[in-house]
Amino acid sequence: MSTDSAQETDRLSAVEGHDAEALAWGFASHLRYTLGVNRYTASMHDRFMSLAYTVRDRLINQWMESQRLHYDKGAKRVYYLSLEFLMGRALANNVINMGLDGAVDKSMATLGYNWEDICEYEVDAGLGNGGLGRLAACFLDSMATLDIPAYGYGLRYDYGIFRQIIENGYQVEQPDYWLRRGNPWEIERHDITVPVHFGGKVVAGKRNGRSQARWVETQPVLGVAYDTPIVGYGGRTVNTLRLWSTRAAEEFDFQDFNKGDYVEAVRSKVTAENLTKVLYPNDKLFLGKELRLKQQYLFVACSLHDILRRFKKLGKPWEEFPDMAAIQLNDTHPSLAIPELMRLLVDREGVDWDLAWDITVRTMGHTNHNLMPEALE
Repeated sequence: MSTDSAQETDRLSAVEGHDAEALAWGFASHLRYTLGVNRYTASMHDRFMSLAYTVRDRLINQWMESQRLHYDKGAKRVYYLSLEFLMGRALANNVINMGLDGAVDKSMATLGYNWEDICEYEVDAGLGNGGLGRLAACFLDSMATLDIPAYGYGLRYDYGIFRQIIENGYQVEQPDYWLRRGNPWEIERHDITVPVHFGGKVVAGKRNGRSQARWVETQPVLGVAYDTPIVGYGGRTVNTLRLWSTRAAEEFDFQDFNKGDYVEAVRSKVTAENLTKVLYPNDKLFLGKELRLKQQYLFVACSLHDILRRFKKLGKPWEEFPDMAAIQLNDTHPSLAIPELMRLLVDREGVDWDLAWDITVRTMGHTNHNLMPEALE
Protein backbone atom coordinates (compact mmCIF):
# COMPACT_ATOMS: atom_id res chain seq x y z
CA MET A 1 0.00 0.00 0.00
CA SER A 2 1.34 3.45 -0.88
CA THR A 3 1.98 6.08 1.78
CA ASP A 4 -0.91 8.22 0.52
CA SER A 5 -3.29 5.24 0.60
CA ALA A 6 -2.17 4.32 4.12
CA GLN A 7 -2.73 7.88 5.31
CA GLU A 8 -6.20 7.94 3.75
CA THR A 9 -7.06 4.63 5.42
CA ASP A 10 -5.85 5.96 8.78
CA ARG A 11 -7.88 9.16 8.30
CA LEU A 12 -11.05 7.25 7.48
CA SER A 13 -10.50 4.94 10.45
CA ALA A 14 -10.25 7.96 12.73
CA VAL A 15 -13.43 9.46 11.28
CA GLU A 16 -15.34 6.22 11.65
CA GLY A 17 -13.96 5.41 15.10
CA HIS A 18 -16.30 5.57 18.08
CA ASP A 19 -13.60 5.56 20.78
CA ALA A 20 -12.99 8.60 22.95
CA GLU A 21 -9.63 9.45 21.39
CA ALA A 22 -11.06 9.47 17.84
CA LEU A 23 -13.97 11.64 18.99
CA ALA A 24 -11.59 14.10 20.64
CA TRP A 25 -9.50 14.34 17.47
CA GLY A 26 -12.63 14.83 15.39
CA PHE A 27 -13.84 17.57 17.72
CA ALA A 28 -10.52 19.43 17.54
CA SER A 29 -10.36 19.00 13.77
CA HIS A 30 -13.82 20.50 13.20
CA LEU A 31 -13.05 23.42 15.49
CA ARG A 32 -10.01 24.30 13.42
CA TYR A 33 -10.86 23.24 9.86
CA THR A 34 -14.66 23.55 9.70
CA LEU A 35 -15.25 26.53 11.99
CA GLY A 36 -11.86 28.27 11.72
CA VAL A 37 -11.33 28.74 15.46
CA ASN A 38 -9.08 27.27 18.14
CA ARG A 39 -9.49 26.57 21.84
CA TYR A 40 -8.62 30.18 22.69
CA THR A 41 -11.13 31.85 20.36
CA ALA A 42 -13.93 29.25 20.30
CA SER A 43 -17.26 30.13 21.89
CA MET A 44 -19.50 27.55 23.55
CA HIS A 45 -21.66 27.61 20.44
CA ASP A 46 -18.57 26.79 18.37
CA ARG A 47 -17.93 23.83 20.65
CA PHE A 48 -21.50 22.66 20.21
CA MET A 49 -21.20 22.90 16.41
CA SER A 50 -17.87 21.04 16.46
CA LEU A 51 -19.24 18.22 18.62
CA ALA A 52 -22.36 18.01 16.43
CA TYR A 53 -20.24 17.71 13.27
CA THR A 54 -18.11 15.04 14.96
CA VAL A 55 -21.19 12.99 15.86
CA ARG A 56 -22.68 13.60 12.40
CA ASP A 57 -19.55 12.14 10.76
CA ARG A 58 -20.29 8.83 12.46
CA LEU A 59 -24.02 9.13 11.85
CA ILE A 60 -23.58 9.62 8.09
CA ASN A 61 -21.71 6.33 7.69
CA GLN A 62 -24.65 4.35 9.10
CA TRP A 63 -27.10 6.58 7.19
CA MET A 64 -25.52 5.63 3.88
CA GLU A 65 -25.36 1.98 4.88
CA SER A 66 -29.08 2.01 5.76
CA GLN A 67 -30.00 3.55 2.39
CA ARG A 68 -27.86 1.00 0.53
CA LEU A 69 -29.43 -1.89 2.46
CA HIS A 70 -32.99 -0.67 1.79
CA TYR A 71 -32.24 -0.25 -1.92
CA ASP A 72 -30.52 -3.64 -2.28
CA LYS A 73 -33.45 -5.40 -0.56
CA GLY A 74 -36.05 -3.55 -2.63
CA ALA A 75 -37.71 -2.56 0.62
CA LYS A 76 -41.12 -0.96 0.80
CA ARG A 77 -40.82 2.49 2.39
CA VAL A 78 -43.14 4.48 4.61
CA TYR A 79 -43.45 8.12 3.56
CA TYR A 80 -44.73 10.24 6.43
CA LEU A 81 -46.11 13.60 5.26
CA SER A 82 -46.54 16.23 7.96
CA LEU A 83 -46.53 20.03 8.02
CA GLU A 84 -45.06 19.86 11.52
CA PHE A 85 -41.98 18.10 12.90
CA LEU A 86 -41.18 19.26 16.42
CA MET A 87 -37.79 17.53 16.51
CA GLY A 88 -36.28 19.49 19.40
CA ARG A 89 -32.56 19.23 20.10
CA ALA A 90 -30.73 16.50 18.23
CA LEU A 91 -27.24 16.24 19.74
CA ALA A 92 -28.03 14.37 22.96
CA ASN A 93 -30.67 12.25 21.23
CA ASN A 94 -28.24 11.17 18.49
CA VAL A 95 -25.42 10.47 20.94
CA ILE A 96 -27.64 8.28 23.15
CA ASN A 97 -29.33 6.45 20.26
CA MET A 98 -25.95 5.64 18.73
CA GLY A 99 -24.58 4.41 22.05
CA LEU A 100 -21.87 7.07 22.07
CA ASP A 101 -22.67 8.70 25.40
CA GLY A 102 -19.83 6.99 27.29
CA ALA A 103 -17.21 7.77 24.64
CA VAL A 104 -18.43 11.35 24.16
CA ASP A 105 -18.44 11.95 27.91
CA LYS A 106 -14.87 10.66 28.20
CA SER A 107 -13.57 12.53 25.14
CA MET A 108 -15.00 15.87 26.26
CA ALA A 109 -13.77 15.36 29.82
CA THR A 110 -10.21 14.87 28.56
CA LEU A 111 -10.53 18.28 26.84
CA GLY A 112 -11.93 19.93 29.96
CA TYR A 113 -15.61 20.11 28.90
CA ASN A 114 -18.88 18.60 30.04
CA TRP A 115 -20.76 17.36 26.98
CA GLU A 116 -24.15 17.83 28.63
CA ASP A 117 -23.32 21.52 29.14
CA ILE A 118 -22.38 21.76 25.46
CA CYS A 119 -25.78 20.29 24.51
CA GLU A 120 -27.50 23.27 26.14
CA TYR A 121 -26.19 25.54 23.36
CA GLU A 122 -28.23 23.78 20.68
CA VAL A 123 -31.26 25.68 19.39
CA ASP A 124 -34.52 23.75 19.19
CA ALA A 125 -35.66 22.99 15.64
CA GLY A 126 -39.12 24.39 16.33
CA LEU A 127 -40.84 23.13 13.19
CA GLY A 128 -44.16 22.56 14.88
CA ASN A 129 -46.67 24.00 17.34
CA GLY A 130 -47.06 21.16 19.82
CA GLY A 131 -48.65 17.73 19.97
CA LEU A 132 -49.03 17.11 16.24
CA GLY A 133 -45.41 17.99 15.49
CA ARG A 134 -44.04 16.10 18.49
CA LEU A 135 -46.05 13.01 17.50
CA ALA A 136 -44.54 13.21 14.00
CA ALA A 137 -41.03 13.42 15.45
CA CYS A 138 -41.68 10.41 17.70
CA PHE A 139 -43.00 8.41 14.74
CA LEU A 140 -39.75 9.04 12.84
CA ASP A 141 -37.67 8.00 15.84
CA SER A 142 -39.82 4.89 16.38
CA MET A 143 -39.69 3.75 12.75
CA ALA A 144 -35.90 3.98 12.76
CA THR A 145 -35.74 2.08 16.06
CA LEU A 146 -37.98 -0.66 14.61
CA ASP A 147 -35.82 -0.82 11.44
CA ILE A 148 -38.71 0.33 9.22
CA PRO A 149 -37.43 2.05 6.04
CA ALA A 150 -38.98 5.51 6.08
CA TYR A 151 -38.81 9.11 4.93
CA GLY A 152 -40.37 12.07 6.68
CA TYR A 153 -41.45 14.96 4.42
CA GLY A 154 -42.23 18.50 5.50
CA LEU A 155 -41.27 22.17 5.12
CA ARG A 156 -38.07 23.85 6.30
CA TYR A 157 -39.50 26.97 7.94
CA ASP A 158 -37.04 29.81 8.53
CA TYR A 159 -39.09 30.93 11.53
CA GLY A 160 -40.52 28.05 13.52
CA ILE A 161 -42.64 28.05 16.65
CA PHE A 162 -42.64 31.47 18.30
CA ARG A 163 -40.17 32.48 21.02
CA GLN A 164 -41.91 33.47 24.23
CA ILE A 165 -40.87 36.22 26.62
CA ILE A 166 -42.73 37.71 29.59
CA GLU A 167 -43.19 41.48 29.73
CA ASN A 168 -45.08 43.09 32.62
CA GLY A 169 -46.57 39.75 33.53
CA TYR A 170 -47.88 38.99 30.02
CA GLN A 171 -46.74 36.52 27.39
CA VAL A 172 -45.27 38.20 24.33
CA GLU A 173 -44.61 36.19 21.18
CA GLN A 174 -41.54 36.96 19.10
CA PRO A 175 -40.29 35.33 15.89
CA ASP A 176 -37.81 32.50 16.39
CA TYR A 177 -35.20 32.49 13.62
CA TRP A 178 -33.79 29.12 14.61
CA LEU A 179 -31.49 28.95 11.55
CA ARG A 180 -29.65 32.19 12.28
CA ARG A 181 -26.45 30.39 13.40
CA GLY A 182 -26.67 27.40 11.11
CA ASN A 183 -27.97 23.85 11.47
CA PRO A 184 -25.18 21.24 11.63
CA TRP A 185 -27.49 18.27 11.09
CA GLU A 186 -28.94 19.15 7.67
CA ILE A 187 -27.42 18.62 4.23
CA GLU A 188 -28.66 20.76 1.35
CA ARG A 189 -29.36 18.70 -1.77
CA HIS A 190 -28.82 21.13 -4.63
CA ASP A 191 -29.41 18.30 -7.10
CA ILE A 192 -32.89 17.58 -5.73
CA THR A 193 -34.91 20.62 -6.83
CA VAL A 194 -38.58 20.34 -7.74
CA PRO A 195 -40.49 22.92 -9.82
CA VAL A 196 -43.91 23.62 -8.29
CA HIS A 197 -46.56 25.54 -10.20
CA PHE A 198 -49.25 27.97 -9.05
CA GLY A 199 -51.94 29.87 -10.94
CA GLY A 200 -52.24 29.53 -14.70
CA LYS A 201 -54.94 27.55 -16.47
CA VAL A 202 -55.70 24.05 -17.70
CA VAL A 203 -55.85 23.31 -21.42
CA ALA A 204 -57.53 20.13 -22.65
CA GLY A 205 -55.82 18.21 -25.43
CA LYS A 206 -54.95 14.79 -26.83
CA ARG A 207 -51.86 12.64 -26.49
CA ASN A 208 -51.51 9.30 -28.26
CA GLY A 209 -55.24 9.31 -28.87
CA ARG A 210 -56.10 9.92 -25.24
CA SER A 211 -57.45 13.00 -23.50
CA GLN A 212 -54.81 14.89 -21.59
CA ALA A 213 -54.93 18.10 -19.56
CA ARG A 214 -52.01 20.52 -19.63
CA TRP A 215 -51.32 23.09 -16.93
CA VAL A 216 -49.96 26.24 -18.60
CA GLU A 217 -49.09 29.90 -17.91
CA THR A 218 -48.16 29.16 -14.30
CA GLN A 219 -46.04 30.97 -11.74
CA PRO A 220 -43.35 28.41 -10.82
CA VAL A 221 -41.26 28.24 -7.67
CA LEU A 222 -38.52 25.76 -6.81
CA GLY A 223 -38.53 23.41 -3.83
CA VAL A 224 -35.00 22.55 -2.66
CA ALA A 225 -34.45 19.47 -0.48
CA TYR A 226 -32.67 19.58 2.90
CA ASP A 227 -31.95 16.18 4.46
CA THR A 228 -31.55 15.35 8.15
CA PRO A 229 -30.55 11.84 9.31
CA ILE A 230 -32.88 10.29 11.89
CA VAL A 231 -31.24 7.51 13.90
CA GLY A 232 -33.20 4.96 15.91
CA TYR A 233 -32.24 3.67 19.33
CA GLY A 234 -29.39 1.22 18.95
CA GLY A 235 -28.05 2.97 15.86
CA ARG A 236 -28.86 0.21 13.37
CA THR A 237 -31.17 2.14 11.06
CA VAL A 238 -30.83 5.78 10.03
CA ASN A 239 -33.79 7.13 8.06
CA THR A 240 -34.25 10.54 6.44
CA LEU A 241 -36.26 13.66 7.21
CA ARG A 242 -36.45 15.62 3.96
CA LEU A 243 -37.64 19.22 4.33
CA TRP A 244 -38.37 21.56 1.42
CA SER A 245 -37.27 25.18 1.21
CA THR A 246 -38.41 27.48 -1.60
CA ARG A 247 -36.39 29.46 -4.09
CA ALA A 248 -37.55 31.68 -6.92
CA ALA A 249 -37.30 30.25 -10.43
CA GLU A 250 -35.61 33.56 -11.35
CA GLU A 251 -33.60 35.33 -8.64
CA PHE A 252 -34.42 38.79 -9.97
CA ASP A 253 -35.64 40.61 -13.06
CA PHE A 254 -32.57 42.12 -14.71
CA GLN A 255 -34.62 44.56 -16.80
CA ASP A 256 -36.34 46.03 -13.74
CA PHE A 257 -32.99 46.17 -11.95
CA ASN A 258 -31.39 48.14 -14.79
CA LYS A 259 -34.31 50.57 -14.76
CA GLY A 260 -33.68 51.24 -11.09
CA ASP A 261 -36.84 49.50 -9.83
CA TYR A 262 -34.96 47.42 -7.28
CA VAL A 263 -38.05 46.39 -5.29
CA GLU A 264 -39.88 45.06 -8.35
CA ALA A 265 -36.70 43.31 -9.51
CA VAL A 266 -36.71 40.97 -6.50
CA ARG A 267 -40.48 40.66 -6.04
CA SER A 268 -40.64 37.09 -7.38
CA LYS A 269 -37.77 36.05 -5.09
CA VAL A 270 -39.47 37.49 -2.01
CA THR A 271 -42.85 35.98 -2.95
CA ALA A 272 -41.34 32.52 -3.48
CA GLU A 273 -39.30 32.48 -0.30
CA ASN A 274 -42.28 33.66 1.77
CA LEU A 275 -43.79 30.19 1.25
CA THR A 276 -41.36 28.65 3.73
CA LYS A 277 -40.65 31.73 5.82
CA VAL A 278 -43.02 31.13 8.76
CA LEU A 279 -44.68 28.12 10.38
CA TYR A 280 -48.46 28.43 10.02
CA PRO A 281 -49.12 32.03 9.02
CA ASN A 282 -52.09 33.78 10.59
CA ASP A 283 -55.11 32.70 8.53
CA LYS A 284 -57.64 35.21 9.86
CA LEU A 285 -57.12 37.24 6.69
CA PHE A 286 -57.59 35.97 3.15
CA LEU A 287 -53.89 36.36 2.33
CA GLY A 288 -53.05 34.16 5.31
CA LYS A 289 -55.46 31.48 4.13
CA GLU A 290 -53.99 31.65 0.63
CA LEU A 291 -50.42 31.35 1.93
CA ARG A 292 -51.30 28.36 4.13
CA LEU A 293 -52.99 26.61 1.19
CA LYS A 294 -49.92 27.28 -0.96
CA GLN A 295 -47.69 25.85 1.76
CA GLN A 296 -49.77 22.69 1.84
CA TYR A 297 -49.68 22.24 -1.92
CA LEU A 298 -45.98 23.07 -2.10
CA PHE A 299 -44.90 20.38 0.28
CA VAL A 300 -47.12 17.60 -1.08
CA ALA A 301 -46.17 18.45 -4.68
CA CYS A 302 -42.43 18.30 -3.87
CA SER A 303 -42.80 15.16 -1.78
CA LEU A 304 -44.87 13.21 -4.31
CA HIS A 305 -42.53 14.22 -7.13
CA ASP A 306 -39.65 12.80 -5.07
CA ILE A 307 -41.51 9.60 -4.17
CA LEU A 308 -42.50 8.93 -7.79
CA ARG A 309 -38.98 9.72 -8.99
CA ARG A 310 -37.58 7.11 -6.62
CA PHE A 311 -40.12 4.50 -7.75
CA LYS A 312 -39.56 5.14 -11.46
CA LYS A 313 -35.85 4.37 -11.05
CA LEU A 314 -36.85 0.78 -10.20
CA GLY A 315 -38.39 0.25 -13.66
CA LYS A 316 -41.49 -1.43 -12.21
CA PRO A 317 -45.06 -1.06 -13.57
CA TRP A 318 -47.35 1.41 -11.83
CA GLU A 319 -49.53 -1.43 -10.54
CA GLU A 320 -46.68 -2.26 -8.12
CA PHE A 321 -46.41 1.25 -6.69
CA PRO A 322 -48.48 0.40 -3.54
CA ASP A 323 -46.15 -2.55 -2.92
CA MET A 324 -43.19 -0.18 -2.69
CA ALA A 325 -44.67 2.89 -0.99
CA ALA A 326 -47.02 3.60 1.91
CA ILE A 327 -47.84 7.31 2.13
CA GLN A 328 -49.20 8.37 5.52
CA LEU A 329 -50.91 11.77 5.79
CA ASN A 330 -50.55 13.35 9.23
CA ASP A 331 -53.87 15.11 9.82
CA THR A 332 -55.63 17.25 7.19
CA HIS A 333 -52.69 19.43 6.11
CA PRO A 334 -51.33 16.97 3.50
CA SER A 335 -54.78 16.02 2.14
CA LEU A 336 -53.98 17.68 -1.21
CA ALA A 337 -51.64 14.72 -1.76
CA ILE A 338 -54.63 12.65 -2.87
CA PRO A 339 -55.73 14.79 -5.87
CA GLU A 340 -52.08 15.62 -6.62
CA LEU A 341 -51.14 11.93 -6.89
CA MET A 342 -54.12 11.41 -9.20
CA ARG A 343 -53.01 14.38 -11.32
CA LEU A 344 -49.46 13.11 -11.60
CA LEU A 345 -50.51 9.58 -12.49
CA VAL A 346 -53.17 10.57 -15.02
CA ASP A 347 -51.77 13.75 -16.61
CA ARG A 348 -48.03 13.16 -16.28
CA GLU A 349 -47.65 9.37 -16.43
CA GLY A 350 -50.62 8.51 -18.67
CA VAL A 351 -52.20 6.04 -16.23
CA ASP A 352 -55.91 5.27 -16.74
CA TRP A 353 -58.21 6.97 -14.24
CA ASP A 354 -59.54 3.76 -12.66
CA LEU A 355 -56.07 2.31 -12.20
CA ALA A 356 -54.76 5.63 -10.85
CA TRP A 357 -57.57 5.73 -8.30
CA ASP A 358 -56.92 2.13 -7.25
CA ILE A 359 -53.22 2.95 -6.80
CA THR A 360 -54.07 6.06 -4.77
CA VAL A 361 -56.50 4.22 -2.48
CA ARG A 362 -54.01 1.40 -1.83
CA THR A 363 -51.11 3.79 -1.21
CA MET A 364 -52.55 6.56 0.95
CA GLY A 365 -53.26 6.36 4.67
CA HIS A 366 -54.62 9.11 6.92
CA THR A 367 -54.30 9.90 10.62
CA ASN A 368 -57.11 12.03 12.05
CA HIS A 369 -56.26 13.42 15.48
CA ASN A 370 -59.55 15.01 16.54
CA LEU A 371 -62.95 16.19 15.33
CA MET A 372 -62.79 19.85 16.32
CA PRO A 373 -64.00 22.16 13.51
CA GLU A 374 -60.71 24.09 13.34
CA ALA A 375 -58.83 20.82 12.75
CA LEU A 376 -60.94 19.79 9.74
CA GLU A 377 -60.02 22.72 7.45
